Amino acid sequence: MRDVAARAGVSLKTVSRVVNHEAGVRPELIARVTSAADELHYRPNLTASSLRRSDRRTATIGLLVDDVANPFFADIHRGVEEVARERGVAVMAASLDRRDEVEADIVRTFASRRVDGLLLVPTARDQAYLADEIGSGWPVVCVDRAPSGVNVDVVVADNREAAAVATRHLLSRGHRRIGFLCDESTLMTAQERHRGFQDAMAEAGVEVSAEWVRFDVDSVDDGDVVTRQLLSGRQAPTALFTAQNYVTMGAYRALHQLQRQESVALIGFDDFAMADVLQPGVTVISQDARRMGREAAEVLFRRMDGDTSPISAQVVPCSLVTRGSGEIPPA
Repeated sequence: MRDVAARAGVSLKTVSRVVNHEAGVRPELIARVTSAADELHYRPNLTASSLRRSDRRTATIGLLVDDVANPFFADIHRGVEEVARERGVAVMAASLDRRDEVEADIVRTFASRRVDGLLLVPTARDQAYLADEIGSGWPVVCVDRAPSGVNVDVVVADNREAAAVATRHLLSRGHRRIGFLCDESTLMTAQERHRGFQDAMAEAGVEVSAEWVRFDVDSVDDGDVVTRQLLSGRQAPTALFTAQNYVTMGAYRALHQLQRQESVALIGFDDFAMADVLQPGVTVISQDARRMGREAAEVLFRRMDGDTSPISAQVVPCSLVTRGSGEIPPA
């Protein structure tokens, strides 16, 4: 900064004010400092700056999700970034891979790097390990899934009602043998979607065969394999409700390769790229993941700014998008 001040012919204080975007600096001084900084390839050391600040802010937040490669979590990430960018804050993201020890370890890593707050998609069975950090004043907001063992703000989708809407849609087309495929049974989202499926089937007075319900299906390949298994039985389902985007992709692949995509109905939970251009297009329950990310980030920044209002639970509504696959009647 001294080099920049010397090159621009201004005081060190002026450079500091320009670098920190403080008000009241004349435009011509800003131009001189900016030009000198560019000529010298100067970049502010934000870590050193945070040590000098009274609030110890690092202008970073953490975002931990299942898998950053999953389009659903990528949309959450995008929503978070949009809010953070408006505040000049960087987002540090990482994947948890649904391993309990990984979640706790990465959270501790982010805490030790002094990120100003944390957005977490819980994957471990218990988040009680967060109690000390939260007690020390570290803001934490959970998104997509509610935590266990701690009480923090959450932003989630209405998983149970949305799953019931999807199931009722299939029932309204005349289906009674409906297969339900979902990811890990320990996840709150999977449990809520299963409850919604059960609610709608019970309302219709339809008994659910245990062999039509499959948990721990959490990849495209798993969705393919389990779909083939279900359709090979004597009492095969005439419709499938696949309650996760990768599972839906795998199920559709199996139906297509078996040439049954026109005879077995399919509704997926979560939209995915190209779902609308397949033949038939895939009917889905669409979550507004980007909105979930934005709202979770807004809550986190309010907490970081000192908001002490009661813990909140925000529910972002889902929508049924009909494209053809969910409207196929029973054979």
